Amino acid sequence: MRIFVAEDDNMLADGLSRSLRQAGYAVDLAKTGSDADAALEREDYSLVILDIGLPGIDGFEVLRRLRKRKYYVPVLVLTARDELDDRVRGLDLGADDYLVKPFALPELKARIRALLRRGQAGKKPRLVHGDLTLDTVGRRVWVKGRSFGLTVREWNILEFLLMNSGKVVSKEDIVEALCGWDDELSLNAIEVYVSRLRSKLEDAGAGAKIRTVRGFGYLLEDADEGGKE
Repeated sequence: MRIFVAEDDNMLADGLSRSLRQAGYAVDLAKTGSDADAALEREDYSLVILDIGLPGIDGFEVLRRLRKRKYYVPVLVLTARDELDDRVRGLDLGADDYLVKPFALPELKARIRALLRRGQAGKKPRLVHGDLTLDTVGRRVWVKGRSFGLTVREWNILEFLLMNSGKVVSKEDIVEALCGWDDELSLNAIEVYVSRLRSKLEDAGAGAKIRTVRGFGYLLEDADEGGKE
């Protein structure tokens, strides 16, 4: 999942980005209202964390423009303003939640999980393929009801493949889904992660396998289906 952070405080922005990446999210960051507005117009995100006090176009205007484009994405507003009118204005403009600075990081993460669950309400919060079950919000995975250990990168690749089950996805598609603007992940690294994930799925008897479609990318299919890798 990709999260967009719009925050002009360098220390807070960098800390948030680092913490969210460690939690397994791809993160893009903007430090001005104009940059945030431009990014939200061209990119798709699972969640937006938006500071109200951005330089130039403030967060209220970024939010207003976002909702005017009829684009729904959960928005968590961060602000140092604790006045009731500001909270009401943010919610009226379409914010989904409101958190006043300073805040505790565990609370922020809990609110993020809650918003992602809400955003997944019309989708499937759990993805199932064979004996494999993946919780997209709780970020857990099971095989035949037993917890299944994956690294963050492996988990994210598996989530993307499950979300595109039955479709061939390219290495470039995976990089775009997994990485923010400042992340670097080579196509060779994708090959390594997919190879490790393929072996783990096979060893665990997940009932799913990753097939390499030469010249195109990868396809998640049932373990008993044919096709050369």
